[in-house]
Amino acid sequence: MSQRRFKPTLWPTVFTIPSLIILIALGSWQVHRMNWKNSIIETVEQRISGEPIDAPISLKNIERWRYKRVAVVGTFLHEKEFAITGKPFEGTAGFHLITPLKISNGPIILVNRGWIPEKLRARNTRQETLVGGKLLVEGIIREDKRKGYFVPENEPKNEVWLYVNTQQMAKHRQLGPTVNYFIDQFRKPGPYTLPIGASEDVEIRNEHLQYALTWYFLALSLLIIYFIYHYRTDEN
Repeated sequence: MSQRRFKPTLWPTVFTIPSLIILIALGSWQVHRMNWKNSIIETVEQRISGEPIDAPISLKNIERWRYKRVAVVGTFLHEKEFAITGKPFEGTAGFHLITPLKISNGPIILVNRGWIPEKLRARNTRQETLVGGKLLVEGIIREDKRKGYFVPENEPKNEVWLYVNTQQMAKHRQLGPTVNYFIDQFRKPGPYTLPIGASEDVEIRNEHLQYALTWYFLALSLLIIYFIYHYRTDEN
């Protein structure tokens, strides 16, 4: 007569238990990240949907101001602009145009005016972007970009800019007092015009639920395999 019994063995058990703990921990960490990201998305949506307020001339607590909708009047200093390289848009290579904005009796504010195709990098090839006089800029406050692990450093001497560092840029262009944030300018409604600014419908990816389910599925699969492997038939 034969019976099926659960008989765990040493080494598969030694491997399975810590692996199971790690997989469940990774899934739980992704759930935590999902909740954190949902909180950020909710905050961003609330701040962007509000009425614009005057852009601050100094900012000590960036956390309270991040993504807030602001408006400021000033004059663009086109001769001191920057090009943030490696910014494709809808499959086309290009860059983000960062232009210093001079406000009356105040510091310089760097403005990310939006995307320009790479073929128009030279300033004299895009006269439509060189708007003069005082104008109203509306957008959201952004903090200096954190350099990614695989992103090289900016090379000011070679005019290679890969991320926004307001104080580094201000020093290189000798702009004088410059605020420690920049503004992502909103694009105008209607057909695209250069530069193509930020959309007012900011989309923040949140794929942490998918990642969490993946880790939990792997944990469940490992547990099932473990039980199947050890659920053996005894021959009496």
